[in-house]
This record gives sequence, C-alpha cells and structure tokens, in this order.
Amino acid sequence: MPRLLKRPEAESDLEEIWWHIAQDSPNNADSFLDRIQETCSALADHPQMGVSRAELTMDLRSHPVGNYLIFYFPLEDGIEIVRILHRSRDIERLW
Repeated sequence: MPRLLKRPEAESDLEEIWWHIAQDSPNNADSFLDRIQETCSALADHPQMGVSRAELTMDLRSHPVGNYLIFYFPLEDGIEIVRILHRSRDIERLW
C-alpha cells in the first residue's frame, strides 16, 4: 500500500477548508473532505496523475479537486501532500 504523507501546512489547509464550507453546511464540508481524501489516495497510487508544477519548485505536482488544488511531491512509495489551496489564491506568491 502506498504511503500518503501530509505536511502540517496541508493539515491546516484541510481544517480551513472544512470550516469555510461548514459555515453553510457541515455535511457538505464532510463530503468534500472525503472527496479530497479519495483523490489523495488515488494520487498515492498513481503519482504521475497530477500536472508538473516545476515553475514553482522541482518535482512538485498538482491535481484539482473542485475549486482546490492538491500540491504534492511523488515519493518512491507514495506521495507527500504539501498544500491544498483554492484556485483563486495567488499560488506563486504563496510558494
């Protein structure tokens, strides 16, 4: 089974995403985080699914989930999730 690591920043991003969505609907927030987790698991199985983000940093990849982008590094035996950010954010400035 592939490893799925999450940096503290990614865990914090997930909490912020949940709180933002939960203001309107806690059930929708739970469902969306489940969707993110399913996508992360699929990426761990197939790390090359995402798009190269070499313009930000070497080996970085991203993959969309709704209006969010999962940023991760492929590992020999899985992936490491770095950040999960809304598409409207200034990604280059945050990097």
